[in-house]
Amino acid sequence: MPELPEVETTRRGLEPGLLDRRITRVIVRHRGMRWPVREDLEHVLQGLRVRRLDRRSKYLLIDCEAGWLILHLGMSGSLRLVRHDTSPGKHDHLDIVLDDGNCLRLTDPRRFGAVLWHQGEVGDHDLLRDLGPEPFSDQFHARGLFERTRGRIAPVKNMLMDAHVVVGVGNIYANESLFRAGIHPARAAGRIALTRYARLVDEVRATLQQAIEAGGSTLRDFVRADGSPGYFQQQYFVYGRDAQPCRRCGTAIKATRIGQRSAFYCPRCQR
Repeated sequence: MPELPEVETTRRGLEPGLLDRRITRVIVRHRGMRWPVREDLEHVLQGLRVRRLDRRSKYLLIDCEAGWLILHLGMSGSLRLVRHDTSPGKHDHLDIVLDDGNCLRLTDPRRFGAVLWHQGEVGDHDLLRDLGPEPFSDQFHARGLFERTRGRIAPVKNMLMDAHVVVGVGNIYANESLFRAGIHPARAAGRIALTRYARLVDEVRATLQQAIEAGGSTLRDFVRADGSPGYFQQQYFVYGRDAQPCRRCGTAIKATRIGQRSAFYCPRCQR
């Protein structure tokens, strides 16, 4: 699933081609996404100008003057800018045609993505209202994690992936951040000291930033806005590397299941 770095990479790639462009036409080829695409979306968007692109967690937010287009890439979706006369493929479900002859094209083989329209304050949308802080914001800090986890026996990896605690840290980046912080993914969240949470906050940010700079991770179908792959998977310390030597100490990486999700760790570097 595209995670925060993939969505932020997409946002940055699309922004130059979308800002201040006016929408001239909308083509919906398949309305059966995670939630049905509204029947009048073509009429609602036509003629509106794109004022800015934001991201909240794994949602891409497009300010279209009269409201917000909220996009989620689901399990395998991607967004690209192409010429409006580029022939659509089997899984190209939405085109937003712009006044410069380009169009924003949503490709989603599994149709688990979302295309939603919201008027009013975008943060009030049901999908966004109760989300936790962004990992790069001042609201994500060690003291908050420390106080929130006192007495909790749930694994720290589960806590890190809880969108009410911090958004956008999916399975890949939780594994990688915990390795960099030297914390075992199964350790009880309530048994981690404040100083170790301070390091974890730093490593979450560093991991996500490095992934953004590498264009995200290419797993299965994800591509960047220009159609090129991301490369962060080439820098993984632990994710998907079970039985391979740790890049730091040489010990074999181990794999397990925590909360029904795969977890990878070095038994020597992580405690």
